[in-house]
Amino acid sequence: MRGSLRGLVEGAISVFRGIPYAKPPTGALRWRAPERVNPWPGVREAYEFGYSALQSRQACIEGGGGDPGEMREDCLYLNVWTPRVDACAKLPVVFWIHGGAFVIGSGRVPPYDGFHLAARDVVLVTFNYRLGHLGFFVHPALEKEHPGGPANFGLLDQMLALEWVRDNIAQFGGDPSNVTVMGQSAGAKSVLSLFTSPLVREKNLFRQGVAMSAYVLQEKSLSDAKLAGMAFAWRNGLDRLLATAEELRALSPEKFWMLPTDTVNAPSPIYGDSVLPEPIRESFERGSQLPLPLILGSTSDDSSVVSSFGIDPGTILERLGAFAPAIRQLYPDVDDDREIGRRMCRDFVFTVLPRMLASRHAASGAAAWRYYFDYNARLLVPRQRLGVPHGGEVPYFLETAADVPPSGEFFTDEDRTFLHQLVASLVQFARTGTPGPVAQVTWEGHTETQDRLLRLEVSPRMEADFERAILQAAESLIPILDSFARPPPPKLPRAASPSTSASGNARPELRP
Repeated sequence: MRGSLRGLVEGAISVFRGIPYAKPPTGALRWRAPERVNPWPGVREAYEFGYSALQSRQACIEGGGGDPGEMREDCLYLNVWTPRVDACAKLPVVFWIHGGAFVIGSGRVPPYDGFHLAARDVVLVTFNYRLGHLGFFVHPALEKEHPGGPANFGLLDQMLALEWVRDNIAQFGGDPSNVTVMGQSAGAKSVLSLFTSPLVREKNLFRQGVAMSAYVLQEKSLSDAKLAGMAFAWRNGLDRLLATAEELRALSPEKFWMLPTDTVNAPSPIYGDSVLPEPIRESFERGSQLPLPLILGSTSDDSSVVSSFGIDPGTILERLGAFAPAIRQLYPDVDDDREIGRRMCRDFVFTVLPRMLASRHAASGAAAWRYYFDYNARLLVPRQRLGVPHGGEVPYFLETAADVPPSGEFFTDEDRTFLHQLVASLVQFARTGTPGPVAQVTWEGHTETQDRLLRLEVSPRMEADFERAILQAAESLIPILDSFARPPPPKLPRAASPSTSASGNARPELRP
């Protein structure tokens, strides 16, 4: 600990909000690895959440779980909920990584409140990390400054936050040797990145992981990210190639998120740097990931988010050309091409990855479990006929579903029974590294030879060979999907930057 803290007691739970785990990544520290925070004198009040990362407030409200509150470049803060401030308690720790395509999200939003998990004798940690251009960025000037250095600054933030947990969580009642990293969407990509980054392997930062609705889209290559960085410089009025690190760091960050998408590396991290040398899938293929217990899964309507990736389900079959008839045969009960496209986006982008990575993980000798989340609050079912949307499982896994929309106002005793059974299973995983039963259904592991999945629905059940033909086809077509999802390179003038263009414009209009 870098100083003393005073938190709040809320019911039987102690809460410490807004704990700085790193120096503000501003000024000369922008686009550098995070540094440990300086010690503070006296007692720091940990009553309020810290600043969230800069982002679109409206996008976070609509898709990131709620209002991110005050946002600044100074955003590296974490929060702790604990039932016992006792260094001898040795309670399991859940380290929650928020999602949001690496451009939105915050550890402070209501679905991530840790009160309920803490009431089960679990310490929950949420936190913020750098997003968008400030978190994932490459430019020739930074490469010159630090050859072979990082581009995934947001992932480095996550690692330093985990080091803070390792070094300090015992004082909050947690067991630093029993940390579960858990995240959804971009948070799940982060979990998988932590499993595969060489910077984590020798640090013993966590003991098991849960990756919820990770998407199959490959991480952006360092070369593509560099093109985006050059477009970023140009659209900020600098020479795309000759801009200096000093000029880039002097730019005001408030409107970075408003720049066109050709400057952003979302929705994935970058591979090819010192943090993530190769794509996540390749690491699992080689078996070089950490051999730790891992739960992977997806929801029954994860495709609800694909439009954010620039994918229109209605055009999928047309874009597949000669492959389209074979895809139609995978969905014989559907005669509408848009619905086939929606299901394909769900299966080929989300459902396939847990099966593929679980098989690779098991092949390396590690334990893996899969789930398919298909439970909506009973009174909510008529409004969500297509299934559980992307992110819909989060408040169930964190036991906040009865408190937050859209499920909270519809919750019944039947829903609470399912919720409590699911969370009890996950708490056992956090304690022991093996998930418990759900509604008396044993959660069987997935192995190389036994394709197993727990279907989480009104009556949970284990399934063998879940959607086997579809998922095998999806895995074989991943290279094609990668080519569809890869954005075209930014279109920039050959020689002129905005500051020297014939039009005389110092900066192009920013897009809201």
